[in-house]
Amino acid sequence: MSEPESDSGPRPVQIVHVHKQEHTFELDVAALESVLLQEGVRDLDVVVVSVAGAFRKGKSFLLDFMLRYMSRQKLGPMWLGEDDEPLTGFSWRGGSDPETTGIQIWSEVFTVEKPGGKKVAVVLMDTQGAFDSQSTVKDCATIFALSTMTSSVQIYNLSQNIQEDDLQQLQLFTEYGRLAMDEIFLKPFQSLMFLVRDWSFPYEYDYGLKGGMDFLDKRLQVKEQQHEEIQNVRKHIHSCFTSVSCFLLPHPGLQVATSPMFQGQLGDIAPEFKAQLETLVPLLLKPANLMEKEINGSKVTCRGLLEYFKAYIKIYQGEDLPHPKSMLQATAEANNLAAVASAKDLYYNHMEQTCGGDKPYLAPQTLEEKHLEFVAMSLDHFQRIKKMGGAEFSQRYQEQLERELGELCAGFLKHNQSKNMFAAFRTPAVLFGVMALLYMLSGVAGFLGVALVAQLCNCGTGLVLIGLLTWAYIRYSGQYRELGGAIDSGATILLDQVSSRINSTAAHRMGVPEAPPGNKKNR
Repeated sequence: MSEPESDSGPRPVQIVHVHKQEHTFELDVAALESVLLQEGVRDLDVVVVSVAGAFRKGKSFLLDFMLRYMSRQKLGPMWLGEDDEPLTGFSWRGGSDPETTGIQIWSEVFTVEKPGGKKVAVVLMDTQGAFDSQSTVKDCATIFALSTMTSSVQIYNLSQNIQEDDLQQLQLFTEYGRLAMDEIFLKPFQSLMFLVRDWSFPYEYDYGLKGGMDFLDKRLQVKEQQHEEIQNVRKHIHSCFTSVSCFLLPHPGLQVATSPMFQGQLGDIAPEFKAQLETLVPLLLKPANLMEKEINGSKVTCRGLLEYFKAYIKIYQGEDLPHPKSMLQATAEANNLAAVASAKDLYYNHMEQTCGGDKPYLAPQTLEEKHLEFVAMSLDHFQRIKKMGGAEFSQRYQEQLERELGELCAGFLKHNQSKNMFAAFRTPAVLFGVMALLYMLSGVAGFLGVALVAQLCNCGTGLVLIGLLTWAYIRYSGQYRELGGAIDSGATILLDQVSSRINSTAAHRMGVPEAPPGNKKNR
């Protein structure tokens, strides 16, 4: 087990916090500034080496050997230390529960002079393990994407082999990172190393870089007989990284894997593992091999890296990016949406045969009955389709189907109403009826010698005529639609009032008592 150094010395610094309950991310700007804006390194081009992968696979353990190398380069081959020396640095321990959360970097930025005399700043980054019991696919994708976007070397830490699901997850995570970046004219990411831990087949591919590259070439080979999906995964990886490599690392030994008292002493580690560490770590961190961070072909300083972190975290805190989903969830969603579409088509086709197109006008009550019948048929069809995700997952898609059927019904009702000839000419008929009534009243008033009433009726007739002509112009030209709507509303209200009065009078003459307004519901 390794514990971080005391607060007075170099230590891991948490720069990205994960709020597990809300599944949100927060950048600790002050902590990041305390590391990247240190005097002497802030304006140097930065080299960022990150380790990412599944949880409990020894990422922090490996990073602590990198820390030891960076702090003891002057010792040459003796940098690994004594056999009984505990391993310190990033916190790590044995066991099955995750240790690192979010993203951490080492507080000490190492200044290294490259062979040409140029000085660069080296930052080591540790990331939260993916696919633990509390992290969503979005959490894992965000952490992996952030570390890949901000690192110059991303070490993809895998156990025992490179499996197809490892490649598919890498495709998802890198695509999530690529979406968050601005328009990139070059490959968006730099160096990717597949680090295969506990490699058990040295008789097929030897430990180290050469065996790893031979193994990787075979794994990433694109063949014509492969399924298109498998080909696309491999093409995507090559299109995202400027260089891709692989290193095969042996098992560190049973003492490391099973002893709760193990503290990183070299004496408890298998000799072949130590031998490969002496090759792997200098391969990544030797001055001649250091790769500065670049974005769009321009090198990034420590100060610039701080700004990129701020920009990228804002993107992942927003809602602009689609949320990545597990393969099961994505399949279940597609499966349920297909069922919704099928049930919706069934309803649409039946309604179209009933009242769509050139079908004659149908009484609203009959159409409502048909609607309810077809909705029940559509829901039954949806429920009978075999769907993934379970009943609770499918329930929200059934509710979506019901909403969409309601919207379709509203469209059919309008279409059916447009076929009602009286409805189309209701306004002019009402206005013409009012004109005829006023004209007759004017004639009766003139006959009786009531000139004032006759004149008022004539004025009313003229106003209604103007209203009728205005309505006709609006219908013809399509202009002043608000005024046309007001005329239609006025005609409808007048017709309703007259109809209500006639019905009330007819009921009274037939001796049917009219219920009080408050009791109409209970009649």
